[in-house]
Amino acid sequence: MLKPASTNADSTIATPPDDTDQPKAMPLANVLGNIKVKPIPLVTETAAAGFGNGLLSIEEKDVKEYYVIPKFRYCNVDFMIEVSGLSMYPHFNPGDVIACTILKDRKFLQWNKCHVIATREQGILVKRLMPSTKDGYITVVSDNKEYPAFDVPFDEITGLALVVGSVGLE
Repeated sequence: MLKPASTNADSTIATPPDDTDQPKAMPLANVLGNIKVKPIPLVTETAAAGFGNGLLSIEEKDVKEYYVIPKFRYCNVDFMIEVSGLSMYPHFNPGDVIACTILKDRKFLQWNKCHVIATREQGILVKRLMPSTKDGYITVVSDNKEYPAFDVPFDEITGLALVVGSVGLE
């Protein structure tokens, strides 16, 4: 609502309301205050590459932002990372954010589910995992049929995380 600049009947000039008493936008962490909700770090690809060392240590410089996503509250999400490339299209688009739970033991791989794989040679991969016909290997599969599946040796893998959710824009 606009207030007239003067009480003169001929005046049509209006001024915006004084909003100095209105609360300013606040970061979510400040609003939550004492609520026990763990913000999830959205990390750079460089930080995610280090999750395979067994002790995920995310440095503040590697965190792009922190998010609280209520649906992820009980999913044991360790980190989030942005998807790049088209190999998982149409399931994931470039720029989608995926939420990941670090797997500490290979016995807990879930075949045909999306995983984030940290590798020595190729860096971070987002793929579906399938058993390989070769001993000591795993087959990684893209959703985009233009990208063929390939085998990766287990000793090349430095970390695995299960994708438990995603956030995307149209």
